[in-house]
Amino acid sequence: MMNQMYEALGISREVYDFSESVLSGLEDRFQKIDETAEYNQLKVIKAMQDARVSAECFESSSGYGYNDRGRDTLEEVYANVFRTEAALVRPQITCGTHALAIALSANLRPGDELLSISGKPYDTLEEVIGIRPSRGSLAEYGVTYAQVDLCPDGSFDYEGIRNAIKPETKLVEIQRSKGYQTRPTLSVEQIGKAISFVKSIRPDLLCMVDNCYGEFVERIEPGELGADMVVGSLIKNPGGGLAPAGGYIAGKLACVEQCAFRLTSPGLGREVGANFGVMQSFYQGLFLAPTVTAAALKGAIFAANLYEKLGFTVVPNGTEERHDIIQEIEFGFPEGVISFCEGIQAAAPVDSYVTPEPWAMPGYDSDVIMAAGAFVQGSSIELSADGPIKPPYAVYFQGGLTWPHAKLGILKSLQRLYEKKLIEIQVSGKNVN
Repeated sequence: MMNQMYEALGISREVYDFSESVLSGLEDRFQKIDETAEYNQLKVIKAMQDARVSAECFESSSGYGYNDRGRDTLEEVYANVFRTEAALVRPQITCGTHALAIALSANLRPGDELLSISGKPYDTLEEVIGIRPSRGSLAEYGVTYAQVDLCPDGSFDYEGIRNAIKPETKLVEIQRSKGYQTRPTLSVEQIGKAISFVKSIRPDLLCMVDNCYGEFVERIEPGELGADMVVGSLIKNPGGGLAPAGGYIAGKLACVEQCAFRLTSPGLGREVGANFGVMQSFYQGLFLAPTVTAAALKGAIFAANLYEKLGFTVVPNGTEERHDIIQEIEFGFPEGVISFCEGIQAAAPVDSYVTPEPWAMPGYDSDVIMAAGAFVQGSSIELSADGPIKPPYAVYFQGGLTWPHAKLGILKSLQRLYEKKLIEIQVSGKNVN
């Protein structure tokens, strides 16, 4: 009956049998993921109980949002979960890039230098910084930028970092996930060691971690290992697929207050900002986030093992430890990226009939294809895939609110490549084109 359901959704017997043969070897990996999800679920529940979350916290506010109990309590919960002094969690933060831009512009001043020690930041930050000229960039306000690339093995270049820190260096940025790069994702332990190294040279330096796609993948977060700011989006892991918008900045109280003054206005800070009725989805999304992240991780590992068996380069590979939910698959030709995204879109509960196409998306330096039939527009904790149409022609797969949906999406991507004769599948001892 299970195979019949997959057939009804367009999955051939060859693709189904091949995928089941790969899936049978992943039980131990999946069990470990479930154990981490259980730990993180308990952590979230305790944070909510300690903050005395009540039904009144879900009430809507409008206008100035003065004395918004739900908003203030949620920020206490986030600070507890991420083990930081304070947090700013707002629907007015439009996306991860916006949250990062707030954190940077709030804590840097003209003449300061921003130093990235994890190589080139994500594409959309290039215009925020001014690497690619843009109106309102940090560069326009006299903030300079320097960069230390990671070592070839993906580790931090400690000697390069030491040499790059100058008197004008004010803030060190670390990007946990890979973005549209082929490097490994950084573990929280690696990030913590890098922060300790930076602080040993200059204790006054601020360390900010772009935590997007990494929340709840491990049992600890960067704030527990010395990060002054930990920044992310609510339509990724911590929103649990329910948050309709928003972002967070968790960290040292002084840094978070600076961010609040930048988000709202000097003199107002965290005291204003209506919630517009989204509090219940914010709370409930955070409650579900550990198990939703676990589902996405299972999908990433399944995809890695499937496509690795077909001969493609995947990062991380099928056996590596995971530190975010993103799975890169390097096809080497544009048709592979496009076909994969077509399959993911065809598996969606929303807009499954739409065919994604590459386009000149704002903030990127090449055409980008994005597949996401999501309940929340752009939500990349939901089943989604995207990639720039440029060498090495890699696709970046992430999300899946449930493991069965993640599995279906991966099978649909495989089916699309199989139907276009872009891959061969081993069936009953022979290759089938």
